[in-house]
Amino acid sequence: MLKIRKLLICKDGFEMSVQASSGHYCTPRIDDADFYTAYEIGFPSQKESLIMKYAEEKKRPTETVYGYVPTEIVCKVIKKHGGLK
Repeated sequence: MLKIRKLLICKDGFEMSVQASSGHYCTPRIDDADFYTAYEIGFPSQKESLIMKYAEEKKRPTETVYGYVPTEIVCKVIKKHGGLK
């Protein structure tokens, strides 16, 4: 069953969906892994340069998904936007 987690909201107001399961573009592509090395990001609230190379629709950066984004990059995005709210 596809689990959808809540939006991540950063202290500066930046938001993004970060998902990992058998139905998402993540590594490993399984449900309830102990650790994921890459995640699917979806529909960020603004264009974010750190993830653009992973975008499915580069011309629509806030209306697309970003597949197999390494954990390190997800952490950098969160840090860049002041951490989690």
